[in-house]
Amino acid sequence: MIDIPVTLYRNMKNLPSEHLLGGGTPMCAGCGGLEALNQVYDIVGDKSVFVNAAGCMTLLSVYPYTPFRGSWIYTAMGSAPAGAQGVRDALDILLDKNRIGNEDDMEVVVLTGDGSAYGMGMSATSGTLDRDLDYLYLCYDNEGYGNTGQQFSAATPHGAKTATSKGPHGYPGFKKDLFEIWAAHKPAYVATIIGAEPVDLARKIEKAMSMKGPRMLIALSPCPTGWDFDPKETVNIGKLAVKTGIWPLKEYVDGKIIHTKIPRERKPVEDYLKLQGRFKHLFEPQRDDELINEIQQRVDRYWEDVS
Repeated sequence: MIDIPVTLYRNMKNLPSEHLLGGGTPMCAGCGGLEALNQVYDIVGDKSVFVNAAGCMTLLSVYPYTPFRGSWIYTAMGSAPAGAQGVRDALDILLDKNRIGNEDDMEVVVLTGDGSAYGMGMSATSGTLDRDLDYLYLCYDNEGYGNTGQQFSAATPHGAKTATSKGPHGYPGFKKDLFEIWAAHKPAYVATIIGAEPVDLARKIEKAMSMKGPRMLIALSPCPTGWDFDPKETVNIGKLAVKTGIWPLKEYVDGKIIHTKIPRERKPVEDYLKLQGRFKHLFEPQRDDELINEIQQRVDRYWEDVS
């Protein structure tokens, strides 16, 4: 008999669907990825198969239980898109052979962190996009390898300190533009979302659920442990990511990129940066105006091109 916390068991067995994720599960307080996943799951529902790459969200499941009322499959970090291909193919074969009816079909959902989406799993993802796989892909982007100590990833922003970027100026590289990489494959849909903007998120998930083919979602996921901030600030930091223009909310559909929320009067990026310990070195013991201005100018250039 596996010892499982009573709170976790109750969470999985007794709570209504709107409270399925979290609760007694061993997730960090204030997790921005879980905030987004809860909202996404409310819309996707339990007629789903979640193919979960190794990462933070793997902690949602304590064998032999998961908080998903549908199905859940665990894969290695770079293998989730390949796993989704197998699941989708199996469902299609069962449909073709009348072994199941359309009412028993399921939505196939890949769930990965940025370590997989931006790096280890990119090749497998590209293959599924080339094959026009009918699936939903959700990347919770906490801008580092959060499950193993917040080492830098291809999603880490310029200047952030990580477990492997401890120099005086933080991470010297720049965040990879995964949205543009995915959009270059011309899939059915690509969108950026964030849990702090639930209306925008809900509209995009509903739109994605109405489509067929690859539907790709990137959720910026404020991480209290990796970004070093008080968990109560998760929503505030998420909103500031949008208001400062650091996290553009946009979608690619029908060959066009549309910004779904444009911050007309953008707040300065330092309002966002100064709330996070990973950027503390930009302000203490001496203010690093050069690096702060560099980050601000990159954001300004982005929005100049949009307008």
